[in-house]
Amino acid sequence: MSKRVYISADYSEANGDRDVVDVLHSWGRDNLHKVDYVDTAQVVSGSVSDNPDCRACDLKAEFNAQINASSVVIFIIGDKTALRTAGSSCRRRTEGAFCSCTPYKQNSNGSLICKLNGSTSVPGATEDVGKINSYSYLEHEFKQAKKKNKKIVIFYNSLNRQSSWLPSYMNDFVESAEPFWVNSPLGKIGNYSVIKRVLEDE
Repeated sequence: MSKRVYISADYSEANGDRDVVDVLHSWGRDNLHKVDYVDTAQVVSGSVSDNPDCRACDLKAEFNAQINASSVVIFIIGDKTALRTAGSSCRRRTEGAFCSCTPYKQNSNGSLICKLNGSTSVPGATEDVGKINSYSYLEHEFKQAKKKNKKIVIFYNSLNRQSSWLPSYMNDFVESAEPFWVNSPLGKIGNYSVIKRVLEDE
């Protein structure tokens, strides 16, 4: 049975961790690696990100739905991950309904007025992480996965453990986070045995 897996990674062109995600996706496609899963975090047709007026809150609501539909959430941690702040600029809670907001990937068009009408509320203990917050996208994803008791797997984009790369809110996982890459006679390869074990345990 196919597993529903959510993969969170830094997709920055220059310093991101796409190489790890590419390997994970290749394992889900080829005939050699018997890992069958669907990455629910992949941008798909109909994603709210296609809307020119997509805001950070829209994306966070979509992340919640995708994570809720997944059984495993994988976080890829690189040397720049802890420094990423995308998604953290929402000022609704501190400045109110008429605060300004920059639509997703529309920085060149300037800011617009917050699109949400009415009051906002703090979500209850069993509800999703609220989409109105000042968390980065990564921190929001992590808090949602943790709140919904998803199996969380953390890989370093490295051959070695790199605990100093972990954002502070992931400190509880410093012992369980593992390097994604291992050395082999063929050179550096992905740590297939770990992801296979994780998915088989689900």
